[in-house]
Amino acid sequence: MEFSAKQIAEYIGGTIIGDENATVHTFAKIEEGIPGALSFLSNPKYTHYIYDTQSSIVLVNNDFCPEREVKATLIKTANAYESLAKLMTLYEQSLPKKHGTSPLASVAESAKIGENVYIGPFACIEEGAEIGDNTRIHPHVTVGCHAKVGANSILYPNVTVYHDCRVGNGCILHAGAVIGADGFGFAPSPEGYEKIPQIGIAVIEDNVEIGANTCVDRATMGATIVRKGAKLDNLIQVAHNVEIGSHTVIASQTGIAGSAKIGEWCMFAGQVGIAGHIKIGDRVTVGAQSGIPGNTKSGQTLMGYPAIDPKLFARSAAVYKKLPDMYAELGRLQKEIDELKKQLNK
Repeated sequence: MEFSAKQIAEYIGGTIIGDENATVHTFAKIEEGIPGALSFLSNPKYTHYIYDTQSSIVLVNNDFCPEREVKATLIKTANAYESLAKLMTLYEQSLPKKHGTSPLASVAESAKIGENVYIGPFACIEEGAEIGDNTRIHPHVTVGCHAKVGANSILYPNVTVYHDCRVGNGCILHAGAVIGADGFGFAPSPEGYEKIPQIGIAVIEDNVEIGANTCVDRATMGATIVRKGAKLDNLIQVAHNVEIGSHTVIASQTGIAGSAKIGEWCMFAGQVGIAGHIKIGDRVTVGAQSGIPGNTKSGQTLMGYPAIDPKLFARSAAVYKKLPDMYAELGRLQKEIDELKKQLNK
């Protein structure tokens, strides 16, 4: 499918600098541009590429002023990155989509399947499960007994939604994601550890995206909840009875212990550890590899373990690498003090 600069500018509300009839049929990074490709520039570090890129059209921010001639047609917009995302969404929606149920899929007679649903080979839809309209179930997906998946959602290969769990509308679950496995509940006994039955469920609200091999455990009782609009990266562990607030984003390898409550619009970088039974406020930002051992107020930015103000953490880190020399100096000073005390006591 081909689009002209004029069509693109009208769609995103941009201003054309150059040939309004220039056309594109694909996307490319600005440093890898080819004729017929659409690229974008938002990070100043990549500005030098715009003068030599082979892309036919480049999206730029309104404040971009070229220092020399640019061969590509430019479309100025308030936010080039957001405009690119909008165009890529339009492109993705224009691609043909599969419909129908593969003869190799297993769909229980009591399952309720909506209209225009795709169910791929070797997918399993168990007794009483429900699949909403326009949802795509890719090969080897399992939707357990009485589980529900809403409309316009995508479950990529090998996703598992355990029995009774809920996935909302417009959700994307990437390959290997597991919704509703048992929470990590065991009671110590003289013979070892006795399993505590996990009789709750996991609930994924609307417009949530969950990355590959991320696990959202079912609750011991009640529900583990990922609120609407939240985005979870790959390889994240969400333990039983956790609640993640709406529009919170969490990067990969983060671990959230049981019954932690996370507010709305939070941002967590990779490998953050969050202790159980704590409450994190709204709009909290946490740096990579940080640990949150206790309750956190709304609006804070934190880093380190235990997580503190990033500036204080940076100052502490600068001191930390000097500790061996400081320790040696301390030992030397202690010897001098001991010698002075001996002389004073004579």
